[in-house]
Amino acid sequence: MFQDRIEAGLALAQQLSKYKDDNGIVLAIPRGGVPVGYAVARELGFPLELVLTKKIGHPNNKEYAIGAASLTDYFIVPHEEVPAEYVEKELIRVRERLTEMHDRFEATKEAADVEGKTVIIVDDGIATGNTLLATVQLIKKSRPKKVIIAVPVAPEEAVRKLTKQVDDMVVLLIPDMFYGVGGFYEDFSQVSDEEVIGWLNKSQKKSI
Repeated sequence: MFQDRIEAGLALAQQLSKYKDDNGIVLAIPRGGVPVGYAVARELGFPLELVLTKKIGHPNNKEYAIGAASLTDYFIVPHEEVPAEYVEKELIRVRERLTEMHDRFEATKEAADVEGKTVIIVDDGIATGNTLLATVQLIKKSRPKKVIIAVPVAPEEAVRKLTKQVDDMVVLLIPDMFYGVGGFYEDFSQVSDEEVIGWLNKSQKKSI
């Protein structure tokens, strides 16, 4: 049980200290992953950026990710039953949402440059891992040196799935009974857009 996202992030940072001398960057998944990522980034001395990607769901099951998109790129696992027209429409819809997020959170910033860097993807926890799996494949297209996933809690099945796709995966808690990420936090209150902006601004001032 974690007190809150900051405590979880500080605990993650201890496990990630071996990367402290790398040319690294922390990519936090908004919104809940941002305070966790902030704590990790501060402890490692890495810049903090947002993962501005969203999954593309299967037409028959939107929760099943067949790919992911960013504002500039996308990754799709081909499915015979999924027409190209559907993918094109989803790309438009997803990028409209991502544009809104970019304008709200990072209006003055370019997309994070991850080429040749140690990329640590941080969230406050993982449920199925399907969306993150697609996001990892998308990030790999930008040629980072290493891709690491760091989360406080995740079920064993998701850990098995994701570990095969990254250079390292750090998970503090893999419970036998997983009943949702929020069940492992004393304070799992929703992170607002304003708080996301606050954490990003605070990370640039190098204070915790």
